[in-house]
Amino acid sequence: MRHLLDTQTLGREEALRILDVAEDMADTQQREIKKLPTLRGKTVVNLFFEDSTRTRISFEAAAKRLSADVINFSAKGSSVSKGESLQDTAQTLQAMGADAVVIRHGSSGAPRTLATSGWISAGIVNAGDGTHEHPTQALLDAFTLRKRTFGAESRGRDLSGLSVTIVGDILHSRVARSNVWLLDALGADVTLVGPPTLIPQDVTGWPARIEYDLDAAIAGGPDAVMMLRIQLERMNAAYFPTEREYARAWGLDATRLAALPADSIVMHPGPMNRGLEISAGAADSPRSTVLEQVTNGVSVRMAVLYLLLAGERPGNEKEAAS
Repeated sequence: MRHLLDTQTLGREEALRILDVAEDMADTQQREIKKLPTLRGKTVVNLFFEDSTRTRISFEAAAKRLSADVINFSAKGSSVSKGESLQDTAQTLQAMGADAVVIRHGSSGAPRTLATSGWISAGIVNAGDGTHEHPTQALLDAFTLRKRTFGAESRGRDLSGLSVTIVGDILHSRVARSNVWLLDALGADVTLVGPPTLIPQDVTGWPARIEYDLDAAIAGGPDAVMMLRIQLERMNAAYFPTEREYARAWGLDATRLAALPADSIVMHPGPMNRGLEISAGAADSPRSTVLEQVTNGVSVRMAVLYLLLAGERPGNEKEAAS
């Protein structure tokens, strides 16, 4: 794997390979000593032009558990705040010998620009770009869903026959976009639910059904309901009357949680707006996979970094995890 820029171009077999390698990585994290020597001597740069806690820490933990050297670069307080361009930043990282760059950027397409520009030879991982995609979040979501569904028999399985309902701010959500493409590639049936103002204007090419009534979608008995954060920081207009109105019509409250099938799970990429898109009871219920998603995120990102930086070496993931 040269880069991981999106899930739209990620094929089923490649996605399954990442998920299966993540299974091996997850097994190593049950040991007393969690660190592996796999990427010793490699340098991973976390290049974050947007604020992040979960994603940056998750990538940092993943790289360190593979024994890579990690450089954390934040745009705030750096030369970027003085006007330095992405090209100059990339060339600086190239001169420092970066082997992989994990980039989060407010502009859609910035990771692809970095990967195709020739400014840097490092492998590029998209950690979220604008309102475009967030591929490792979708991969960890798929990993979590697969593990909850199939347990110890999850290795090698796709998500055929499963139905996933994604609810909320689809318009601004890169998580939703990445999940739509990946879940479809893995065989899942996807439904998008939200107010008309928060559904993109043209979704005819998306492999998903569109609903505006959350109660009707829940009545269909989905295997998983993924609640999206309302991204107030990306909104410069009133997309719904009030937060209270949104919570009443599209929030996952106790009544809607009880209406879900007994084996349905509740997902959220975090951070959560408790009381807005999800109630505290739903967020903390045994059905919730929120903390599992965080744990699984480290294993998935370990797998991505492994395949990016060590996948071409002789041997396999089992050997690397031993």
